Amino acid sequence: MRSFTDLADLTAAKGEHLGYSAWREVTQEQVAMFADATDDHQWIHVDPVRAAESPFGGTVAHGYLTLALLPALMTEIFQVEGITMGVNFGLDKVRFPAPVRVGSRVRGGAELTDVKNSPAGKLVKVKMTVEVEGQKRAACVAETLSLYVA
Repeated sequence: MRSFTDLADLTAAKGEHLGYSAWREVTQEQVAMFADATDDHQWIHVDPVRAAESPFGGTVAHGYLTLALLPALMTEIFQVEGITMGVNFGLDKVRFPAPVRVGSRVRGGAELTDVKNSPAGKLVKVKMTVEVEGQKRAACVAETLSLYVA
């Protein structure tokens, strides 16, 4: 994990790749719980028998579930000390180039692409790429925005 002592230290790393999270398995239980939480019970996510006949050969995670993993993945990659809080400010761009098959393992990679001054602190853009083990194309590429307050 990369640790920044303060916002100045973080700002100095603009343009750098910050590292990778650990690999984690995406389970059918997670997918089912996400389906219940979002009322998105499309068969490709929750019906293993029917999904086995699909081009994916089994169930796949919701794209938004993959996106929802980003905060957990980011906390494994880097931390900023010397702040009073960090809050999710939004997203600039999100793409889902490839599916995440249930049972596969994913990890996140983080690139610090921008740091801007804000009246409250620093607005930080991190390009997160979610990789699937053994798969060439990323499952998710998202430009995350976080507001860090000193």
